[in-house]
Amino acid sequence: MENIIVILILVAIAAGIIWYLIRAKKRGEKCIGCPYAKQCGDKCNCGCSDKKTD
Repeated sequence: MENIIVILILVAIAAGIIWYLIRAKKRGEKCIGCPYAKQCGDKCNCGCSDKKTD
């Protein structure tokens, strides 16, 4: 029974992370988790690994 509870908690955490990522991408955030994600525009200057080079 304890194993089922632990598995359900882990699944709930994973689902929450996936839900957050999907919502952030729909909002147009380029660098998810960056405090300046909405302000980045086309270039990410926050030190994230998702930098675009032109």
